[in-house]
Amino acid sequence: MKRLLFSCIVLFTLPAQAHHGVASLGAAGLEGPGAPVETSSSATLPEGKWLGYLKVDHAESERDIDLANPEGRFNQYWMFGLGYGFRPWLSAYVFQPYNIKVDEDSPPGGQNSRGFTDLSVMGVVGFKYDDAFMRVPANESLDDLMDWHFTLYGGASLPTGNANHRLGDGSIDSGKSLGFGKSSFSYGLTATRQVSDNATLVFEAGQIRFQKYRYDDDGDPATPLTVRFGTETRLNAALSYRLMQNPETRFRLDGNVELNFLRLGKDVEDGTPNPDTGGDMLYGVLGARLYKDTMSLGLAVKKPVWKDLNELTGPQQGAEGKEKYRIIATFSALF
Repeated sequence: MKRLLFSCIVLFTLPAQAHHGVASLGAAGLEGPGAPVETSSSATLPEGKWLGYLKVDHAESERDIDLANPEGRFNQYWMFGLGYGFRPWLSAYVFQPYNIKVDEDSPPGGQNSRGFTDLSVMGVVGFKYDDAFMRVPANESLDDLMDWHFTLYGGASLPTGNANHRLGDGSIDSGKSLGFGKSSFSYGLTATRQVSDNATLVFEAGQIRFQKYRYDDDGDPATPLTVRFGTETRLNAALSYRLMQNPETRFRLDGNVELNFLRLGKDVEDGTPNPDTGGDMLYGVLGARLYKDTMSLGLAVKKPVWKDLNELTGPQQGAEGKEKYRIIATFSALF
C-alpha cells in the first residue's frame, strides 16, 4: 500500500536577544503515524513531490514592572518553506524567515525590528528498523508503518540577512539583527513509533551551533562588537493521538501533547561569556493538527513549565524561558 503523506513540515526561528531555533520536520497522512506541531517526526516526502509551508510563531513576553523588559512586548516569527522528495528516503528543504520584534512602549521608528532574515537549507535522510536497519522504501503497508522509523537531519543558515541592521536610534542590537553574519549549523536525530492504531510516540534530539561574528561599530562602548551565540541543545518528546478520521471526505484530526527541553549555552561577547545568558528550560505544548486532502493545519499553545536561567548580575537576556506564552500556527500542502 503506497504511503499517503500530506502534511506538516515545520521550521521555527527564534532570534530573541541571542538565540534561534532549529528545524522541526515531519509528514503524516490519513493513515499511519501522527506528526506533532513542534517536535520533528520521522517521515520523508514522497519521491517527486513538493511541499509548500507557512508557519507563524507569536511569542508574548512576560510583563515585569520591576524591570525595563528588554525583550519587548512580543516577538513574531514567520516562516515560508518549500520541500522536495528526491528519493523516498531523501528530502530537502529551503526556508525563508521573516521576524518582527516589538518593544514595550517603543515610539514609532524606535527599537522595533522587522525584516527577512537568513535563508536556511536542510536535508533529511529517513530509515527504519524491521529485523534490520534499512532506508525508507517507496511503499509501505499499514503494518510496516508501525515499525520504528528514524531520520537524520542536517542544515545550515546562509548569511543573506542584514546582520548590521540598525534600529530607529541608529544602534545595532545583535538580538534584533536580521542575520547571523555567518552560517549557523544544525543537526539532529528523530525516532517515531506508532504504538496503536491511533497513538504515535515521537522523540527528537538536536543541536544548533553558531560562529563568532564582528558587528559594525555603532559608537556605543557598552555594545559588544563580537558575539558568538550560545549552542542550543534540544530534547523533545511528543504523543500524537488520532481523534477523528473520515476516509470518504479525506479528513483527519489529531491531538498532540509535547515536552520540549532546551539548554542554551552562554553567549560569548568580546571574548567573555555573558553571565546573564543561557540556562535550561522545559516547555509544555498542547495542540491539534487537522488534515484535509493534501493540506494540513496545525495549532498549538506553548508555555514554559520549568526553567533554570543564568540570571547572575542582571535581567536575563534571551526570550526563551521568559515568554508568557507562544501561539503557533502552521499550514502546509503537498503537490
